[in-house]
Amino acid sequence: MKQRRQYPARAQWLVAVAMLMAGMILGGGAQAATFNVSDAEAYGGWQAATLSRSAEGQQERHFRAVDTTSYGDATLSVNATPGVCDMPWLEVRVALDDVPDEAGTADVVPAQLRVDERTLRPAVAEFFTEQDNDGFYVHFYLNDLVGLLDDMRAGRKLFLGFEQGEREPWYMTFSLDGAEGAVDEALARCWRASQPE
Repeated sequence: MKQRRQYPARAQWLVAVAMLMAGMILGGGAQAATFNVSDAEAYGGWQAATLSRSAEGQQERHFRAVDTTSYGDATLSVNATPGVCDMPWLEVRVALDDVPDEAGTADVVPAQLRVDERTLRPAVAEFFTEQDNDGFYVHFYLNDLVGLLDDMRAGRKLFLGFEQGEREPWYMTFSLDGAEGAVDEALARCWRASQPE
């Protein structure tokens, strides 16, 4: 009999939403390939790492700063891609019990982000899955990611709030211990990789 994974209290809502939405995904997508992780370097509770994979005959590479300690089943990361290092993206990944058969966007909801007691930043959160991947992903779109990253470098905790219609927003909290070093290293690797040889 398969053991059911136990989720920390704060991540349970997102996991429940992920499982409900996975059944509503529209359309399929290309089969996802697993990223190879290399050059992982620890910064407090965060890591900087290089991700690479070959998909459909193309080499793909990203640089990531990731919180590895706040939740056992969820990670927060800042990601950058060579050639567009000035456009990093913020992502939450939650591990699912089952691997979805299809890829697609499950929902798009308003969100709010804040570091400690700093500026509350409105955002849009896109929930999606990838085929043959046991992760449920959330990408955040906000007007001032640079300002948020500056706050993260100097802050202690990042609070994410997801709107739930008429109910109170639901929050996740991530530690920023080591975020400054990990984010700076990931972005530096991206810029180095973008330089012509």
